[in-house]
Amino acid sequence: MWSNDKRASRYGRLLVGLALYGFADALMVQAALGIGPWDVLAQGVSLRSGLLFGLVTNIIGLLVLLIWIPLRQRPGIGTLLNVLLVGTFQQLTIWLVPTPDGLLARILLFAAGLLLLAIATGIYVGAALGAGPRDGLMTGLHSRLGWPIWVGRTVVELVVLAAGWLLGGNVGLGTVAFALLAGPLCQLTIPLLASRSGRRPTPTVEPAAA
Repeated sequence: MWSNDKRASRYGRLLVGLALYGFADALMVQAALGIGPWDVLAQGVSLRSGLLFGLVTNIIGLLVLLIWIPLRQRPGIGTLLNVLLVGTFQQLTIWLVPTPDGLLARILLFAAGLLLLAIATGIYVGAALGAGPRDGLMTGLHSRLGWPIWVGRTVVELVVLAAGWLLGGNVGLGTVAFALLAGPLCQLTIPLLASRSGRRPTPTVEPAAA
């Protein structure tokens, strides 16, 4: 059984990690250079519906979580808080941080967001309190359909990206940078931060906006 102090520490890590994840992800959105596939979808839906970007992120997370049911995936408290908090902190950041003038400032903002997102992922994954909804979708496809995780992630994210782009989401060089760099950065931060917490890292990474 966990001690109360250890339990509190893990919940604290989870909350800090999810808040920082939403903040970091919104920095990349505000850089306006292109964003990750799930954010492209959320942005496209937001533009078409008039709903706030962060609210759309939370709604998409909830809808993805419902797909867990036929895939027989079980959410943890971290999964539920992911759905509730990431989009909320995204929207708070969007309200507070404007898109800067000048290409260099936007590149620096995007780079800061990408680095912080990798750190945030390592923090909340190290809490080991449940996978994010999109990671659970990938592992569910793997366990129920036999798809390799990388195949499931690639197929799903290409579909999501295409749908978001058709709806008007921002696809650009930042999208390419996210695709190439988010995974490797998280592969560095997850074992580093998980080892400091004494927890084993989960086998998949969700650097895609919760």
